[in-house]
Amino acid sequence: MMEAPLAPHQPWDSPHSFPTPDLDDHDDFFAATQSQPVLQTAPSTHLQPDSSHLPHSSSVATHSIRAPSPPPNGPLLDHSHLRPGKQAALLSHERTLELYRANAKKTQDPDLQFEFAVFMIDASKSLPIPPNTPGNLLVVERALEKREDLVREATSLLKRLADRGHPASQYFLADCYANGIGTVKGKQDFDKAYPLFVLAAKHGHPDAAYRAGTCCENGWGCRRESPKAVQFFRKAAAALHPGAMYRLGIAELNGELGLSKSPKEGVKWLKRSAEHATAEFPHALHELALLHERGIENVVFVDYEYSTELLAQAAELGYAPSAYRLGECYEYGKMGCPQDPALSIHYYNIAAQQSHRDACFALTAWYLVGSPGVLPQSDTEAFLWAQKAAEAGLAKAMYACGYFLEVGIGTQINTQEAMTHYKRAADKGDKRAIQRLKNSQNGPVHQPGGPGSVLHREQGDSELGKNKDKDCVIM
Repeated sequence: MMEAPLAPHQPWDSPHSFPTPDLDDHDDFFAATQSQPVLQTAPSTHLQPDSSHLPHSSSVATHSIRAPSPPPNGPLLDHSHLRPGKQAALLSHERTLELYRANAKKTQDPDLQFEFAVFMIDASKSLPIPPNTPGNLLVVERALEKREDLVREATSLLKRLADRGHPASQYFLADCYANGIGTVKGKQDFDKAYPLFVLAAKHGHPDAAYRAGTCCENGWGCRRESPKAVQFFRKAAAALHPGAMYRLGIAELNGELGLSKSPKEGVKWLKRSAEHATAEFPHALHELALLHERGIENVVFVDYEYSTELLAQAAELGYAPSAYRLGECYEYGKMGCPQDPALSIHYYNIAAQQSHRDACFALTAWYLVGSPGVLPQSDTEAFLWAQKAAEAGLAKAMYACGYFLEVGIGTQINTQEAMTHYKRAADKGDKRAIQRLKNSQNGPVHQPGGPGSVLHREQGDSELGKNKDKDCVIM
């Protein structure tokens, strides 16, 4: 029997989303690198819902994903070798800091001093903060002060190194400011970050050039200037920065950033970006897959096999939209893929682990019917995954939760809570929820699949899945 999807561990923060500079997302910045989602040896019994964000769409006919140009949402430097172990005690942190501090004071090596500053920032994240209870206020204050002291010492050292022209320090300090680290009240400060990105870019730092470009594109800490953004993106692209090459590709494809629309040039940039794709910048792989699925006359030919290969590469890098698309392909037999429950569930799981709401809801459907030899049927899991998708803002999942609660599928009957979910779904325009609220005076639905309850699943392209699609009802 195939292993069931694991409960998610971390909220998915899509690297191509566009959070505004006011968002306080710096808690994600120094988070340890997440392991790739795997399938566990037994069905999960406890899920912890998280939030998710939908990808933005561009104007191109292929519904392509826009270039990622947010404030940093993930580790842009690999600090894992500097990070204290998760099981390390506070004493070992302090001892390590003392040794590191002593070595940093003895040396004039800016790289070693820079690593010490990075270590202090990371260590500040690891300092435990006790629960804020009435009898514990002083302890909490001291712990917070210790954390602030570490950040203050680190940013002070980074400033000195940045003033001496150390590119990595200039970039890292800018990154801290952009994420609200070492700033007033922990707010993002692009007025301080942008000049440092520019300085580091002038010293040949590719990430800094890319980030300076995103600042110019969005007006973060500077005027919104598309031509200047393109200059920075081209500088980063010359150093083979996959994010910059992707952004230029999308701009050429759609005629953005003041560039004339040139699909041929756009595809060239996308191919270059795809060749250097990383877990942080897998977007070109996904975009090229979409283009080869639909084609562009005289530029890109339709090739389903190549498209699925590109999606698989992006999914292997943990890109949720690609994993979800493959889950669909293997569930319904699309794009020439065979209907394969094991692969479908596997790819849905990769996306769901990152709180991709449609993937979470797809797992709800799989759990409702199960798959012999692959996934055990479980109403409880179906309800929990629906909850997760609903909390991520998916209207049909909200409706499904209402239905599950009204009928008692995977949970105890709770009519009042069911109506709350119906109301949420109706507020988002779900027609079935609106109808259910209108008919609420007629009493609850008495059986799954009753009138006004659910819709049947989409039929697959292959004959293999007809029985499953026919037997399963999904919200």
